[in-house]
Amino acid sequence: MNIGIGLPIGDPAALLTWARRADAGPFSTLGLLDRLVYDNPEPLVALAVLAGATSRIRVQTEVLLAPLRDSALLAKQAATLDRMTGGRLVLGLGIGGRDDDHQATGVDKRTRGRRLDEQMAVMRRLWSGEDHGDGVGPIGPAPARPGGPEVLFGGFQPVALERVARWGDGFLAAAAPSWAGGLFDTVRGFWKEYGREGEPRIVAQVNVALGPQEVIDDARANMHAYYTFTGMADRMVAGMLTTPAEIRTAIADFADLGADEVMLYCYGLEPTQVDRLADIL
Repeated sequence: MNIGIGLPIGDPAALLTWARRADAGPFSTLGLLDRLVYDNPEPLVALAVLAGATSRIRVQTEVLLAPLRDSALLAKQAATLDRMTGGRLVLGLGIGGRDDDHQATGVDKRTRGRRLDEQMAVMRRLWSGEDHGDGVGPIGPAPARPGGPEVLFGGFQPVALERVARWGDGFLAAAAPSWAGGLFDTVRGFWKEYGREGEPRIVAQVNVALGPQEVIDDARANMHAYYTFTGMADRMVAGMLTTPAEIRTAIADFADLGADEVMLYCYGLEPTQVDRLADIL
């Protein structure tokens, strides 16, 4: 079981400290959320900086809102980051749910799922070295990983889970163990239905905070602000794990469900949480 760290978004300048501590510890991956109309760092830019400050740990978007971006440019950015990190990029993608993010980019929210499918067709083609099409040639550089970086999809609806089998390499699950198992089974079912070889990579995400009460209170306040738009922020914050025993139990539960990796997502800014999390693994 691999364990990654989901980075806080409140202070971009602090992320170098988080990344270096995680790279020196037992962690497999650094993850970063994506929003547009919010006070958070742009994930591809931020992860590029963090990749340059680390040597082995993977960098992962959780999830990048692909429909808000131009497909050819996104393909080039992802291929560049993958190539320059020696294949350390994991591209977690989703469609997003906020009206303001879509309004800011002029993207029709009603067509975001169809747009993501169209984007994947373009990006897979470009990452394989083929022409863009309509008289436009290939767009490099070639990614380090043949066919493009590893792609994970987040989501909960059947169409999103099916997208894993159609276009992706795995599933990013922001769900508690109590109901994540059904999502995993559905993803695996689509995987077999599409005749994919092997198994989809399954990455789970849990929200955590370890430290004195002020660290936990800060994490809860930041998480609540981030998810206020859902109308379920109170319930989501209540699910944050704040003790070593809770975190160990969640990791064990996901292991029993067959997850390949668990991302411990932090909203509190105190970087010593990295060391505390490393101590309990």
